[in-house]
Amino acid sequence: MKKILLEEVFKLSGIPTYTFVKPMEYTKLLISLRTPGRGLVIEGPSGIGKTTSVIKALSELDIENTTLKLTARKKEDRELISQLPEMDNIGIVIVDDFHRLDEDTKKTLADYMKTLADEENQNSKLIIVGINKAGDSLVKFASDLNNRIDTVKFESNPETKVKELIKKGEEALNIELNISDDIINNAHGSFHITQLLCNWTCILNNIIEYQEILVTTEVSFELVQEKVLDELSRVFYDIARSFATGPRLRKEGRAPYLRILYWIANSDEWSVNLDYLISQNPSHKGSVGQVVEKGYLESFLNTNPIFTDVIHFDKNTHILNIEDPKFFYYIRNIEWSKFSNQIGYTNTNFESKYDFALSFAGADRKVAEKLFECLTESEISVFYDKNEQHRILAEDVEAYLGPIYKSEATYVVVLLSNDYPNRIWTKFESTQFKNRFGEKSIIPIWFSDCPRSLFDKTTEVGGIEFDIKSDYDAQINEITNLLIRKLGDRI
Repeated sequence: MKKILLEEVFKLSGIPTYTFVKPMEYTKLLISLRTPGRGLVIEGPSGIGKTTSVIKALSELDIENTTLKLTARKKEDRELISQLPEMDNIGIVIVDDFHRLDEDTKKTLADYMKTLADEENQNSKLIIVGINKAGDSLVKFASDLNNRIDTVKFESNPETKVKELIKKGEEALNIELNISDDIINNAHGSFHITQLLCNWTCILNNIIEYQEILVTTEVSFELVQEKVLDELSRVFYDIARSFATGPRLRKEGRAPYLRILYWIANSDEWSVNLDYLISQNPSHKGSVGQVVEKGYLESFLNTNPIFTDVIHFDKNTHILNIEDPKFFYYIRNIEWSKFSNQIGYTNTNFESKYDFALSFAGADRKVAEKLFECLTESEISVFYDKNEQHRILAEDVEAYLGPIYKSEATYVVVLLSNDYPNRIWTKFESTQFKNRFGEKSIIPIWFSDCPRSLFDKTTEVGGIEFDIKSDYDAQINEITNLLIRKLGDRI
Protein backbone atom coordinates (compact mmCIF):
# COMPACT_ATOMS: atom_id res chain seq x y z
CA MET A 1 0.00 0.00 0.00
CA LYS A 2 1.39 3.39 -1.04
CA LYS A 3 2.24 5.61 1.89
CA ILE A 4 0.86 9.11 2.14
CA LEU A 5 3.66 11.62 1.58
CA LEU A 6 4.19 14.93 3.36
CA GLU A 7 4.03 16.94 0.13
CA GLU A 8 0.64 15.38 -0.61
CA VAL A 9 -0.76 16.47 2.73
CA PHE A 10 0.63 19.92 3.55
CA LYS A 11 0.79 21.09 -0.05
CA LEU A 12 2.73 24.17 -1.09
CA SER A 13 0.89 24.51 -4.41
CA GLY A 14 -2.08 23.01 -6.20
CA ILE A 15 -5.38 21.71 -4.92
CA PRO A 16 -5.26 20.13 -1.43
CA THR A 17 -5.82 16.40 -1.46
CA TYR A 18 -6.15 15.65 2.24
CA THR A 19 -6.48 19.09 3.80
CA PHE A 20 -9.22 20.84 1.87
CA VAL A 21 -11.44 22.81 4.20
CA LYS A 22 -14.71 24.35 3.11
CA PRO A 23 -14.54 28.09 3.85
CA MET A 24 -17.46 29.92 5.43
CA GLU A 25 -18.65 31.07 1.99
CA TYR A 26 -18.70 27.59 0.45
CA THR A 27 -22.46 26.95 0.64
CA LYS A 28 -23.33 30.27 -0.99
CA LEU A 29 -20.72 29.55 -3.65
CA LEU A 30 -22.22 26.13 -4.37
CA ILE A 31 -25.72 27.53 -4.79
CA SER A 32 -24.51 30.34 -7.05
CA LEU A 33 -22.58 27.93 -9.25
CA ARG A 34 -25.56 25.70 -9.84
CA THR A 35 -27.88 28.61 -10.73
CA PRO A 36 -28.00 28.69 -14.56
CA GLY A 37 -27.23 31.90 -16.42
CA ARG A 38 -26.72 34.21 -13.44
CA GLY A 39 -23.29 35.80 -13.32
CA LEU A 40 -21.02 35.21 -10.34
CA VAL A 41 -18.19 37.29 -8.93
CA ILE A 42 -15.80 35.70 -6.45
CA GLU A 43 -13.47 38.14 -4.71
CA GLY A 44 -11.00 38.11 -1.87
CA PRO A 45 -7.31 38.15 -1.00
CA SER A 46 -4.83 35.69 -2.47
CA GLY A 47 -4.09 32.47 -0.63
CA ILE A 48 -7.48 32.45 1.03
CA GLY A 49 -8.86 29.52 -0.99
CA LYS A 50 -10.99 31.14 -3.73
CA THR A 51 -9.82 29.13 -6.73
CA THR A 52 -9.54 25.90 -4.73
CA SER A 53 -13.11 26.30 -3.46
CA VAL A 54 -14.45 26.97 -6.95
CA ILE A 55 -12.79 23.86 -8.37
CA LYS A 56 -13.96 21.71 -5.44
CA ALA A 57 -17.52 23.03 -5.78
CA LEU A 58 -17.55 22.40 -9.53
CA SER A 59 -16.35 18.87 -8.88
CA GLU A 60 -19.05 18.35 -6.26
CA LEU A 61 -21.64 19.49 -8.82
CA ASP A 62 -20.02 17.16 -11.40
CA ILE A 63 -19.49 20.02 -13.88
CA GLU A 64 -15.75 20.61 -13.50
CA ASN A 65 -14.84 18.81 -16.72
CA THR A 66 -17.29 20.89 -18.75
CA THR A 67 -16.11 24.24 -17.35
CA LEU A 68 -13.65 26.36 -19.31
CA LYS A 69 -11.03 27.94 -17.06
CA LEU A 70 -9.28 31.08 -18.33
CA THR A 71 -6.85 33.44 -16.63
CA ALA A 72 -5.89 37.01 -17.38
CA ARG A 73 -2.27 36.08 -16.67
CA LYS A 74 -1.98 34.28 -20.03
CA LYS A 75 -1.88 36.20 -23.29
CA GLU A 76 -3.75 33.53 -25.25
CA ASP A 77 -6.45 33.42 -22.57
CA ARG A 78 -6.83 37.21 -22.58
CA GLU A 79 -7.51 37.13 -26.32
CA LEU A 80 -10.20 34.48 -25.83
CA ILE A 81 -11.72 36.37 -22.88
CA SER A 82 -12.16 39.48 -25.02
CA GLN A 83 -14.03 37.39 -27.63
CA LEU A 84 -16.50 35.75 -25.22
CA PRO A 85 -19.32 38.29 -25.77
CA GLU A 86 -19.29 37.49 -29.48
CA MET A 87 -19.88 33.78 -28.90
CA ASP A 88 -23.15 31.89 -28.45
CA ASN A 89 -23.79 29.44 -25.63
CA ILE A 90 -20.36 29.59 -24.00
CA GLY A 91 -21.33 27.13 -21.26
CA ILE A 92 -19.66 27.77 -17.89
CA VAL A 93 -16.54 29.94 -18.14
CA ILE A 94 -14.29 31.03 -15.29
CA VAL A 95 -12.22 34.18 -15.79
CA ASP A 96 -9.55 34.20 -13.09
CA ASP A 97 -7.38 37.21 -12.19
CA PHE A 98 -10.07 39.56 -13.52
CA HIS A 99 -8.26 42.55 -12.03
CA ARG A 100 -5.42 42.05 -14.53
CA LEU A 101 -7.59 42.69 -17.57
CA ASP A 102 -7.43 46.03 -19.37
CA GLU A 103 -10.23 48.53 -18.79
CA ASP A 104 -11.90 47.96 -22.18
CA THR A 105 -12.14 44.19 -21.64
CA LYS A 106 -13.54 44.70 -18.13
CA LYS A 107 -16.24 46.96 -19.53
CA THR A 108 -17.03 44.47 -22.30
CA LEU A 109 -17.44 41.66 -19.76
CA ALA A 110 -19.62 43.84 -17.54
CA ASP A 111 -21.97 44.56 -20.46
CA TYR A 112 -21.95 40.89 -21.42
CA MET A 113 -22.88 39.72 -17.91
CA LYS A 114 -25.73 42.21 -17.91
CA THR A 115 -26.98 40.88 -21.25
CA LEU A 116 -26.79 37.26 -20.06
CA ALA A 117 -28.80 38.15 -16.96
CA ASP A 118 -31.46 40.08 -18.89
CA GLU A 119 -31.87 37.26 -21.39
CA GLU A 120 -31.79 34.62 -18.62
CA ASN A 121 -29.48 32.58 -20.81
CA GLN A 122 -29.50 29.02 -19.52
CA ASN A 123 -26.56 27.94 -21.67
CA SER A 124 -24.02 30.58 -20.68
CA LYS A 125 -22.64 31.38 -17.27
CA LEU A 126 -19.69 33.68 -16.56
CA ILE A 127 -17.73 33.42 -13.32
CA ILE A 128 -15.34 36.22 -12.43
CA VAL A 129 -12.59 35.57 -9.90
CA GLY A 130 -10.42 38.40 -8.59
CA ILE A 131 -8.86 40.14 -5.65
CA ASN A 132 -10.69 42.39 -3.21
CA LYS A 133 -13.19 44.80 -4.78
CA ALA A 134 -13.34 42.86 -8.05
CA GLY A 135 -17.11 43.20 -7.92
CA ASP A 136 -16.89 46.94 -7.35
CA SER A 137 -14.57 47.24 -10.32
CA LEU A 138 -17.06 45.36 -12.50
CA VAL A 139 -20.08 47.35 -11.33
CA LYS A 140 -18.20 50.57 -12.04
CA PHE A 141 -18.66 49.85 -15.76
CA ALA A 142 -22.33 48.94 -15.42
CA SER A 143 -23.94 50.44 -12.33
CA ASP A 144 -27.16 48.45 -12.72
CA LEU A 145 -25.27 45.13 -12.86
CA ASN A 146 -25.16 44.77 -9.09
CA ASN A 147 -28.65 43.24 -8.82
CA ARG A 148 -28.04 40.91 -11.77
CA ILE A 149 -25.08 38.99 -10.36
CA ASP A 150 -24.11 37.11 -7.24
CA THR A 151 -21.03 38.20 -5.32
CA VAL A 152 -19.22 35.84 -2.99
CA LYS A 153 -16.64 37.56 -0.82
CA PHE A 154 -13.89 35.45 0.68
CA GLU A 155 -12.49 36.99 3.84
CA SER A 156 -9.71 35.76 6.10
CA ASN A 157 -10.56 32.30 7.35
CA PRO A 158 -11.51 32.09 11.04
CA GLU A 159 -9.19 30.23 13.39
CA THR A 160 -11.62 27.31 13.55
CA LYS A 161 -11.16 26.70 9.82
CA VAL A 162 -7.36 26.93 10.06
CA LYS A 163 -7.48 24.50 12.97
CA GLU A 164 -9.62 22.14 10.89
CA LEU A 165 -7.00 22.18 8.12
CA ILE A 166 -4.20 21.33 10.56
CA LYS A 167 -6.27 18.56 12.13
CA LYS A 168 -6.90 16.94 8.75
CA GLY A 169 -3.19 17.03 8.02
CA GLU A 170 -2.32 15.52 11.38
CA GLU A 171 -4.77 12.67 10.82
CA ALA A 172 -3.45 12.01 7.31
CA LEU A 173 0.14 11.71 8.58
CA ASN A 174 -0.70 10.25 12.03
CA ILE A 175 1.07 13.05 13.86
CA GLU A 176 0.43 15.83 16.36
CA LEU A 177 1.95 19.26 15.81
CA ASN A 178 3.14 20.66 19.14
CA ILE A 179 3.00 24.22 17.82
CA SER A 180 -0.42 24.08 16.16
CA ASP A 181 -1.74 26.97 18.26
CA ASP A 182 1.21 29.15 17.24
CA ILE A 183 0.64 28.30 13.59
CA ILE A 184 -3.04 29.20 13.87
CA ASN A 185 -2.22 32.58 15.44
CA ASN A 186 0.52 33.35 12.94
CA ALA A 187 -1.21 32.34 9.71
CA HIS A 188 -3.69 35.26 9.87
CA GLY A 189 -6.43 33.24 8.23
CA SER A 190 -4.39 32.13 5.21
CA PHE A 191 -4.68 28.45 4.28
CA HIS A 192 -1.59 28.81 2.11
CA ILE A 193 0.60 30.08 4.96
CA THR A 194 -0.81 27.39 7.23
CA GLN A 195 0.28 24.72 4.76
CA LEU A 196 3.76 26.27 4.56
CA LEU A 197 4.27 26.43 8.33
CA CYS A 198 2.98 22.89 8.84
CA ASN A 199 5.19 21.59 6.05
CA TRP A 200 8.32 23.06 7.64
CA THR A 201 7.31 21.78 11.09
CA CYS A 202 7.27 18.26 9.70
CA ILE A 203 10.55 18.69 7.81
CA LEU A 204 12.35 19.86 10.96
CA ASN A 205 11.09 16.71 12.71
CA ASN A 206 12.09 14.41 9.83
CA ILE A 207 8.47 13.53 9.14
CA ILE A 208 8.24 13.00 5.39
CA GLU A 209 5.39 10.49 5.19
CA TYR A 210 2.65 8.71 7.14
CA GLN A 211 3.84 7.51 10.57
CA GLU A 212 2.98 3.97 11.63
CA ILE A 213 3.03 5.05 15.28
CA LEU A 214 1.60 8.41 16.38
CA VAL A 215 4.41 10.98 16.53
CA THR A 216 4.28 14.32 18.34
CA THR A 217 6.60 16.94 16.93
CA GLU A 218 9.20 18.63 19.12
CA VAL A 219 10.21 21.98 17.67
CA SER A 220 9.86 25.65 18.60
CA PHE A 221 7.70 27.90 16.50
CA GLU A 222 10.56 30.41 16.39
CA LEU A 223 12.76 27.89 14.58
CA VAL A 224 10.01 27.04 12.10
CA GLN A 225 9.35 30.70 11.38
CA GLU A 226 13.07 31.38 10.99
CA LYS A 227 13.35 28.64 8.38
CA VAL A 228 10.27 29.87 6.54
CA LEU A 229 11.48 33.48 6.49
CA ASP A 230 14.95 32.43 5.34
CA GLU A 231 13.37 30.59 2.45
CA LEU A 232 11.03 33.46 1.61
CA SER A 233 13.84 35.99 1.85
CA ARG A 234 15.64 34.40 -1.08
CA VAL A 235 12.56 34.96 -3.21
CA PHE A 236 11.13 38.19 -1.87
CA TYR A 237 13.95 40.32 -0.43
CA ASP A 238 14.88 41.78 -3.81
CA ILE A 239 11.22 42.46 -4.59
CA ALA A 240 10.66 44.19 -1.25
CA ARG A 241 13.85 46.21 -1.64
CA SER A 242 13.00 47.23 -5.21
CA PHE A 243 9.56 48.41 -4.20
CA ALA A 244 10.74 50.20 -1.05
CA THR A 245 13.41 52.20 -2.88
CA GLY A 246 11.03 53.18 -5.67
CA PRO A 247 12.26 54.21 -9.14
CA ARG A 248 15.43 55.54 -7.53
CA LEU A 249 16.78 55.50 -4.01
CA ARG A 250 16.95 58.97 -2.47
CA LYS A 251 17.97 58.88 1.15
CA GLU A 252 17.22 62.62 1.28
CA GLY A 253 13.52 62.09 0.62
CA ARG A 254 10.67 60.73 2.66
CA ALA A 255 10.85 57.22 1.24
CA PRO A 256 7.21 57.15 0.04
CA TYR A 257 7.43 53.63 -1.40
CA LEU A 258 9.02 52.30 1.77
CA ARG A 259 6.24 53.95 3.74
CA ILE A 260 3.55 52.33 1.56
CA LEU A 261 5.11 48.89 1.99
CA TYR A 262 5.34 49.43 5.74
CA TRP A 263 1.66 50.41 5.91
CA ILE A 264 0.67 47.24 4.09
CA ALA A 265 2.85 45.10 6.34
CA ASN A 266 1.09 46.52 9.39
CA SER A 267 -2.37 46.13 7.94
CA ASP A 268 -4.76 43.35 8.88
CA GLU A 269 -5.75 42.98 5.25
CA TRP A 270 -4.04 41.96 2.02
CA SER A 271 -5.33 45.14 0.43
CA VAL A 272 -5.17 48.76 1.54
CA ASN A 273 -6.85 51.93 0.37
CA LEU A 274 -3.98 54.38 -0.04
CA ASP A 275 -6.29 57.41 0.08
CA TYR A 276 -7.51 56.32 3.50
CA LEU A 277 -4.01 55.60 4.80
CA ILE A 278 -2.77 58.98 3.60
CA SER A 279 -5.64 60.66 5.44
CA GLN A 280 -4.66 58.76 8.58
CA ASN A 281 -1.00 59.74 8.17
CA PRO A 282 -1.13 63.44 7.21
CA SER A 283 2.60 63.94 7.72
CA HIS A 284 3.13 61.83 4.59
CA LYS A 285 0.41 63.22 2.35
CA GLY A 286 2.93 65.40 0.52
CA SER A 287 5.21 62.49 -0.35
CA VAL A 288 3.02 59.39 -0.57
CA GLY A 289 0.11 61.44 -1.90
CA GLN A 290 2.10 62.75 -4.83
CA VAL A 291 3.41 59.35 -6.01
CA VAL A 292 -0.19 58.12 -6.00
CA GLU A 293 -1.92 61.16 -7.48
CA LYS A 294 0.70 61.92 -10.14
CA GLY A 295 0.69 58.32 -11.40
CA TYR A 296 4.27 57.57 -10.33
CA LEU A 297 3.23 54.47 -8.38
CA GLU A 298 1.15 53.09 -11.25
CA SER A 299 3.95 53.68 -13.76
CA PHE A 300 6.55 52.18 -11.44
CA LEU A 301 4.59 48.96 -10.98
CA ASN A 302 3.59 48.65 -14.63
CA THR A 303 7.15 49.04 -15.92
CA ASN A 304 8.74 46.54 -13.52
CA PRO A 305 7.84 42.89 -14.27
CA ILE A 306 9.32 41.87 -10.90
CA PHE A 307 6.06 43.02 -9.26
CA THR A 308 3.62 41.41 -11.69
CA ASP A 309 2.72 38.37 -9.59
CA VAL A 310 3.09 40.05 -6.22
CA ILE A 311 1.51 43.51 -6.13
CA HIS A 312 -1.46 45.01 -7.95
CA PHE A 313 -2.56 48.65 -7.89
CA ASP A 314 -5.96 49.85 -9.09
CA LYS A 315 -5.49 53.37 -10.44
CA ASN A 316 -9.21 54.11 -10.16
CA THR A 317 -9.81 53.11 -6.55
CA HIS A 318 -6.21 53.60 -5.31
CA ILE A 319 -6.40 50.17 -3.68
CA LEU A 320 -3.11 48.32 -3.46
CA ASN A 321 -3.31 44.54 -3.19
CA ILE A 322 -0.71 41.98 -2.24
CA GLU A 323 -1.38 39.01 -4.50
CA ASP A 324 1.09 36.49 -3.12
CA PRO A 325 0.33 35.47 0.49
CA LYS A 326 3.95 34.42 0.99
CA PHE A 327 5.13 37.94 0.18
CA PHE A 328 2.59 39.37 2.59
CA TYR A 329 3.79 37.00 5.30
CA TYR A 330 7.40 37.95 4.57
CA ILE A 331 6.93 41.73 4.87
CA ARG A 332 4.80 41.30 8.00
CA ASN A 333 7.65 39.55 9.76
CA ILE A 334 10.84 41.31 8.66
CA GLU A 335 12.72 43.60 11.08
CA TRP A 336 11.73 46.94 9.61
CA SER A 337 14.42 49.11 11.18
CA LYS A 338 17.09 46.68 9.97
CA PHE A 339 15.50 46.38 6.52
CA SER A 340 15.27 50.16 6.20
CA ASN A 341 18.97 50.59 6.99
CA GLN A 342 19.96 47.76 4.66
CA ILE A 343 18.34 49.38 1.65
CA GLY A 344 19.78 52.82 2.35
CA TYR A 345 17.28 54.71 4.50
CA THR A 346 18.90 55.62 7.80
CA ASN A 347 16.03 57.75 9.07
CA THR A 348 12.40 57.00 8.39
CA ASN A 349 10.87 58.96 11.24
CA PHE A 350 9.71 62.34 9.97
CA GLU A 351 8.39 65.00 12.31
CA SER A 352 7.35 67.62 9.75
CA LYS A 353 4.67 67.31 7.09
CA TYR A 354 6.78 68.83 4.32
CA ASP A 355 10.45 68.92 3.44
CA PHE A 356 10.07 72.36 1.81
CA ALA A 357 7.40 75.07 1.73
CA LEU A 358 7.57 77.60 -1.09
CA SER A 359 6.88 81.27 -0.37
CA PHE A 360 6.64 83.52 -3.44
CA ALA A 361 4.77 86.37 -5.10
CA GLY A 362 2.12 85.45 -7.67
CA ALA A 363 4.12 87.03 -10.46
CA ASP A 364 6.84 84.43 -9.87
CA ARG A 365 4.59 81.40 -10.09
CA LYS A 366 6.38 80.13 -13.19
CA VAL A 367 9.61 79.73 -11.21
CA ALA A 368 7.81 78.32 -8.15
CA GLU A 369 5.87 75.76 -10.17
CA LYS A 370 8.97 74.56 -12.03
CA LEU A 371 10.84 74.22 -8.74
CA PHE A 372 7.90 72.33 -7.24
CA GLU A 373 7.81 69.93 -10.20
CA CYS A 374 11.55 69.26 -10.06
CA LEU A 375 11.49 68.57 -6.32
CA THR A 376 8.42 66.33 -6.41
CA GLU A 377 9.86 64.33 -9.30
CA SER A 378 12.68 63.52 -6.89
CA GLU A 379 10.06 62.33 -4.36
CA ILE A 380 10.59 65.33 -2.08
CA SER A 381 7.58 66.55 -0.11
CA VAL A 382 6.81 70.17 -1.02
CA PHE A 383 4.07 72.58 0.00
CA TYR A 384 3.00 74.56 -3.06
CA ASP A 385 -0.31 76.40 -2.79
CA LYS A 386 -1.65 75.44 -6.22
CA ASN A 387 -1.16 71.75 -5.46
CA GLU A 388 -3.12 72.12 -2.21
CA GLN A 389 -6.10 74.12 -3.47
CA HIS A 390 -8.57 71.27 -3.02
CA ARG A 391 -7.52 70.90 0.62
CA ILE A 392 -7.71 74.64 1.30
CA LEU A 393 -11.30 74.89 0.02
CA ALA A 394 -13.74 75.89 2.81
CA GLU A 395 -10.85 76.22 5.27
CA ASP A 396 -9.79 79.32 7.16
CA VAL A 397 -6.89 80.08 4.81
CA GLU A 398 -4.73 81.84 7.38
CA ALA A 399 -5.31 79.10 9.94
CA TYR A 400 -4.44 76.48 7.32
CA LEU A 401 -1.30 78.15 5.97
CA GLY A 402 0.08 79.58 9.19
CA PRO A 403 1.31 76.32 10.79
CA ILE A 404 2.93 75.19 7.53
CA TYR A 405 5.29 78.17 7.45
CA LYS A 406 5.72 78.27 11.22
CA SER A 407 6.71 74.65 11.82
CA GLU A 408 5.24 72.03 9.50
CA ALA A 409 7.91 72.39 6.79
CA THR A 410 11.52 71.46 7.51
CA TYR A 411 12.69 74.36 5.33
CA VAL A 412 10.95 77.41 3.89
CA VAL A 413 12.27 78.39 0.45
CA VAL A 414 11.62 82.09 -0.17
CA LEU A 415 11.65 83.41 -3.76
CA LEU A 416 12.75 86.99 -3.19
CA SER A 417 11.81 88.96 -6.27
CA ASN A 418 11.05 92.64 -6.60
CA ASP A 419 7.33 91.83 -6.13
CA TYR A 420 7.73 89.81 -2.94
CA PRO A 421 7.45 92.66 -0.35
CA ASN A 422 4.44 94.19 -2.05
CA ARG A 423 2.01 91.25 -1.84
CA ILE A 424 -0.48 90.64 0.97
CA TRP A 425 0.07 86.89 1.18
CA THR A 426 3.86 87.06 1.11
CA LYS A 427 3.68 89.50 4.02
CA PHE A 428 1.48 87.02 5.89
CA GLU A 429 3.77 84.08 5.12
CA SER A 430 6.94 85.96 6.07
CA THR A 431 5.34 86.91 9.39
CA GLN A 432 4.82 83.20 10.09
CA PHE A 433 8.39 82.12 9.38
CA LYS A 434 10.39 85.20 10.46
CA ASN A 435 11.28 83.64 13.82
CA ARG A 436 12.78 80.59 12.13
CA PHE A 437 15.92 82.30 10.85
CA GLY A 438 17.69 81.28 14.04
CA GLU A 439 16.66 77.67 13.43
CA LYS A 440 18.57 77.54 10.13
CA SER A 441 15.30 76.73 8.40
CA ILE A 442 14.97 79.60 5.90
CA ILE A 443 16.57 79.34 2.44
CA PRO A 444 16.39 82.60 0.46
CA ILE A 445 16.60 82.67 -3.32
CA TRP A 446 17.57 86.20 -4.36
CA PHE A 447 16.27 87.31 -7.75
CA SER A 448 18.67 89.54 -9.66
CA ASP A 449 16.02 92.29 -9.95
CA CYS A 450 15.65 92.56 -6.20
CA PRO A 451 17.88 94.97 -4.22
CA ARG A 452 19.33 92.95 -1.34
CA SER A 453 18.75 95.80 1.12
CA LEU A 454 15.02 95.15 1.03
CA PHE A 455 15.57 91.94 2.95
CA ASP A 456 18.39 92.63 5.36
CA LYS A 457 17.47 89.63 7.51
CA THR A 458 18.12 87.21 4.66
CA THR A 459 21.66 88.48 4.18
CA GLU A 460 22.53 86.85 7.49
CA VAL A 461 21.97 83.33 6.09
CA GLY A 462 23.24 81.45 3.09
CA GLY A 463 21.07 81.66 0.02
CA ILE A 464 21.00 81.18 -3.74
CA GLU A 465 21.28 83.72 -6.56
CA PHE A 466 18.74 83.57 -9.40
CA ASP A 467 19.44 85.53 -12.57
CA ILE A 468 16.13 86.41 -14.23
CA LYS A 469 17.94 87.04 -17.54
CA SER A 470 19.55 83.60 -17.71
CA ASP A 471 18.10 80.18 -18.60
CA TYR A 472 15.38 79.35 -16.07
CA ASP A 473 15.42 75.57 -16.46
CA ALA A 474 19.15 75.17 -15.94
CA GLN A 475 19.10 77.37 -12.84
CA ILE A 476 16.09 75.63 -11.35
CA ASN A 477 17.69 72.22 -11.90
CA GLU A 478 20.79 73.47 -10.11
CA ILE A 479 18.69 74.87 -7.25
CA THR A 480 16.82 71.56 -6.99
CA ASN A 481 20.08 69.64 -6.64
CA LEU A 482 21.31 72.06 -3.97
CA LEU A 483 18.08 71.71 -1.98
CA ILE A 484 18.18 67.91 -2.19
CA ARG A 485 21.78 67.89 -1.00
CA LYS A 486 20.84 70.21 1.87
CA LEU A 487 18.04 67.87 2.87
CA GLY A 488 20.41 64.91 2.66
CA ASP A 489 22.93 66.56 4.98
CA ARG A 490 20.22 66.90 7.60
CA ILE A 491 19.70 63.14 7.77
